[in-house]
Amino acid sequence: MKKYEAVFILDIRKTEDEGVAFSNEFAELVGKLGGKMVTTEAMGRLQFSYEIKKRKAGIYFDFVFEAPEAAIFAIKDRYRLDERILRNMIIVCDRPEKVCGKVKDLKEIASAPAPAPAEA
Repeated sequence: MKKYEAVFILDIRKTEDEGVAFSNEFAELVGKLGGKMVTTEAMGRLQFSYEIKKRKAGIYFDFVFEAPEAAIFAIKDRYRLDERILRNMIIVCDRPEKVCGKVKDLKEIASAPAPAPAEA
């Protein structure tokens, strides 16, 4: 099974309870399709740089999970016409373990001292 990362932007007007029900529904769907959740991160309400379907903000969720390839097609098909979702993206998570699914670790990597240049 490959590791995948999925980001969903939910419509504030059509989502109750800040998307907790959607998060539980997604985890249940991944489990039914033979996968397992690695991490779930509710990133909260964020403003858009530009409007999406006449909305100025949305609720962001970041899921990292392992699943067979056929499950990805089923997940995309399930949420393709869902009115609660403004945007979604599912990608193969092939980044190093320390970085995959953790935005906080990127700040640690960026603040680490740069390696000294090699002398010729």
